[in-house]
Amino acid sequence: MTSADDRPRCALSIAGSDSGGGAGIQADLKAFARCGVHGMTALTAITAQSTVGVTAVQTVPAEVIVAQVAAVADDIGVDAVKIGMLGSVEAVEAVERALDLVGDGPVVLDPVMVAESGAPLIDEQTRAALLERLLPRATVATPNVAEARALATGGFGDNGLERGSSAPSAVAPDLAEMATLAEAVHALRARCVVVTGGHAAEATDAFFDGEAVEPIRGDRHPEGGAHGSGCTHSSALAAYLALGHAPLAAAQRARAVASEAVRDGLRAVGDGAGPVDALGAVRAMATASTEAGSVAL
Repeated sequence: MTSADDRPRCALSIAGSDSGGGAGIQADLKAFARCGVHGMTALTAITAQSTVGVTAVQTVPAEVIVAQVAAVADDIGVDAVKIGMLGSVEAVEAVERALDLVGDGPVVLDPVMVAESGAPLIDEQTRAALLERLLPRATVATPNVAEARALATGGFGDNGLERGSSAPSAVAPDLAEMATLAEAVHALRARCVVVTGGHAAEATDAFFDGEAVEPIRGDRHPEGGAHGSGCTHSSALAAYLALGHAPLAAAQRARAVASEAVRDGLRAVGDGAGPVDALGAVRAMATASTEAGSVAL
């Protein structure tokens, strides 16, 4: 029988599936493994998805979402939760019920609300339910700039991205605006907030815990593969919380993991930007190829 001391830390992703393997629970499981925790999942939606887009979505019934969480909570235990794609009010309500089953471990909420094109991914009723029911349960919320704007302003008006483009609009957010956004989202009852700076003028995240805004700087890798970077960041943050790190330290480590995953992104996979590579597959292949060549010589 395994003792409590021998049990690895276990993190649960409650999110959607990406059939292309770049984002969603597939990215979450890779990030959990990268950070040294056992990953578990509760699916909220199944997407037909590739590196270039989503062609179909099938939501998971609310009772099945709760049942998945109950199964792993009862048998394995949950040290941290990451919440991702929730496409309906019913899914939000199901996750709220499910959180009552996992104990008082940390919760990371990645409010997947706005596509990189700038288009809303959830309706106004779902956004309101997310704010009311899940944001106050979050240890850390991790909106990107567009999502932070939508949360702070109460809608999906001007989120700072040109419609139909993944590029920032003419005025990219700077650290001062990101700090203001972090404070505004925190005021909505999240305990800590990290506004991620993927489209910011600087490659910097803004962390706020109610006391001081802390910039989390990192390297930008424009030639890397970025699909799944937000999922990787929030899952890594949850993993480090499960391992006992304080929120700021977990956010700093998660920023580094996400940056490396983009740097090592698989640009040769698919016709789109390419998925992130949290596990370093490209580096491993290069090393194996080099070693094989050395043996052959």
